[in-house]
Amino acid sequence: MSMGHEVRYRVRGGRQLRGTVFVQGAKNAVLPMIGVSLLAAKGRTVLRNVPIIEDVRRAVELAQAIGAKAELHEAERTLVIDASTLSSPVLPAEIASRFRGSFLFVPALLHRLGEAVIEGVGGCNLGSRNLDFHYNGFKRMGATVTEQVSGEEGSIHIKAGELRGGTLYLDTPSHTGTENLLMAAALGKGTTLIKNCALEPEVLDVIELLSRMGAKIKGGGTGFITVEGVDELTAVEHTVMPDRIDAGVFVMAAAITGGEISLVGASLEHLGVAADKLEQMGVEFAQHGAVLQVRRKRPLRPINVVTDEYPGFATDLQSPIMAVSCLADGPSYIYERIFDGRFKLADELTKMGADIDVDGNRAKVHGGASLRGAEVVAHDLRTGSALVLAGLAAQGETTITSAYYLDRGHAHIAERLSMLGADIEREVG
Repeated sequence: MSMGHEVRYRVRGGRQLRGTVFVQGAKNAVLPMIGVSLLAAKGRTVLRNVPIIEDVRRAVELAQAIGAKAELHEAERTLVIDASTLSSPVLPAEIASRFRGSFLFVPALLHRLGEAVIEGVGGCNLGSRNLDFHYNGFKRMGATVTEQVSGEEGSIHIKAGELRGGTLYLDTPSHTGTENLLMAAALGKGTTLIKNCALEPEVLDVIELLSRMGAKIKGGGTGFITVEGVDELTAVEHTVMPDRIDAGVFVMAAAITGGEISLVGASLEHLGVAADKLEQMGVEFAQHGAVLQVRRKRPLRPINVVTDEYPGFATDLQSPIMAVSCLADGPSYIYERIFDGRFKLADELTKMGADIDVDGNRAKVHGGASLRGAEVVAHDLRTGSALVLAGLAAQGETTITSAYYLDRGHAHIAERLSMLGADIEREVG
């Protein structure tokens, strides 16, 4: 998915990080918020603290493709959306296929235009990528969902005269599933009860935005959310919460290099179990208002990690903590319960001198490795951030290829690490 350019990061390790870094806005809050802003039939929604990442650029393109006016002001990290001009129910394949969050636009299209068409989903895609419960939820609210396939190309058509409230149950507490049903219910007729909701802070931030727009939502953060449908939502201004995964990666950058940094906009509470695990490894935290101070003076101790839904250990921080545990004085154990195939990283770290045994969804990291620079591949976003961490701690130069993925989740990561004294550059071409 290198979009015609090969992106590489070059890291020369061995520097302790020191200084102040700004945590970006939350990717997993801003994408659903762009979907939410399309629900407002008049006015302009202003989102601040927007992370300038590929997924946000794609979302803006998609909003424009369906007729909204969307302006991303990169220097100000501000997005202005006027959805009064929404005109097309079609989410075109060339954008939707490159942007996983495209189905977050479906509730707005159903409410505003009565239908949504998701193009470019190949045959039998209705069962894949766990999108079923989104569609099933819309069906329970009165929408019809049909799949149309012509040759290789397929599309999913969702139609709704009007969405009606009902009792909805999520088989897994997915944050996108929760957010999609919240948006559908906010302008639906009557009352909707959503059971087994996601508890992530990002979901609460989306509820905060919806509430300020006039939605009537109770029970956020409890797993049982009740929504009273309203007739319209008003455009407002909202500041996106900080990205806890971005914060976690910078905390681990301080941990792996034995540095001391101040994170502006990071919350220890949002890091949840990850903060506890890092404390067990020897990382010290001090929260001063919106600034989180992080340092690691003593040798790293090994840990056990089991990934889980929020407030458990975030699966998105599993790859980064595997990199940190390579330097611990003893064996660490990692059990991945959320995603299969999250251990491609182990092979890449092995090229750098790590000693890791993988057995299915469990990994044992032997620790005590002295990492050496190597040429490694970022198979996905989280592998990419973990390899940057490994590179910061390795002797010599590490070249990370296929690093386009890193740009999908972290804004200006090379610049921000450089400001802390890291020797890192991003190369394109």
